[in-house]
Amino acid sequence: MTRHFTTINELSSSDLREIYGLATSAFDDETLKGQGVALVFERPSLRTRASSSTAVHELGGFATFFSDEEIGLDRRESVEDVGRTLAEMYAIAALRVRDHAVFSRMREATADRLALINLLSDEAHPTQAVADVLTIAEHFARGDVEGLKGLEVAYVGDATNVTRSLAVALLRLGVNVTVGAPAGYQLVDSGDEDPSKVEGGGTLCLTNIAEEAVKGVDVIYTDSWISMGFEDQAHRRRDDLATFRVDEPLMALANADAVVLHCLPAHRGEEITDGVLDGPSSLAWRQVYHRRSAMRGVLRWIKEERT
Repeated sequence: MTRHFTTINELSSSDLREIYGLATSAFDDETLKGQGVALVFERPSLRTRASSSTAVHELGGFATFFSDEEIGLDRRESVEDVGRTLAEMYAIAALRVRDHAVFSRMREATADRLALINLLSDEAHPTQAVADVLTIAEHFARGDVEGLKGLEVAYVGDATNVTRSLAVALLRLGVNVTVGAPAGYQLVDSGDEDPSKVEGGGTLCLTNIAEEAVKGVDVIYTDSWISMGFEDQAHRRRDDLATFRVDEPLMALANADAVVLHCLPAHRGEEITDGVLDGPSSLAWRQVYHRRSAMRGVLRWIKEERT
């Protein structure tokens, strides 16, 4: 059976443990020998493209990049026909798309012949969540993801696809997650990557007060207030989210040894200050490192490797 990685929520706990283990364990540079991975990007990304292509190369394969201008999902060609074409030439396609429904449409069109990896959709960002878990585990538990149980993590700002996948991944590990966001920017119960559906594990709390969200936590996480596709709302978003900036006074409310994460790119001075992002508590660049680790783990899991 072909394996897919499109949300954290769809995977079993054992599959997730395998991915975390494969991400950081010794690897064979012939796992993808002679095989290509199609990278389809409707939305641009420095870190996603760099980490994906590097991971494929490290495993002995080659990556082919297709931009939105070349593919034009449902503009130049239907999602189904793009999937059918890629399935004739590749065993794996990793996609960064606007509409999460692309994955189910491609699966159906290709009769599950093409393994799909979600590099970002409007609902989920699961490869980022794996990188974030690896980063937090490296810092707090010597790399043991199971050692994160009971940790307190706060996400502050606009609750996006990143928030959803991160929350699902952490809750599954017994981490307590608080999301601080104003009305209209908070998590809602819907979609395939829904933290409210996680049973057992950690607790999920929602608040509209940033200070309440971060009080006594071990990790503060934030992301851009103006995600791709929302540029026309920039002025209003800056006003609505102004009190959710991660700055030195907000960091002071967390535990003394708390760390800060940001999936980048950062709009310095908006959602986070230079002093915090460049300060000793920042793990943002270690997150960048683990984007490659995460992709390597997902690819090895798709190829059914074992740790």
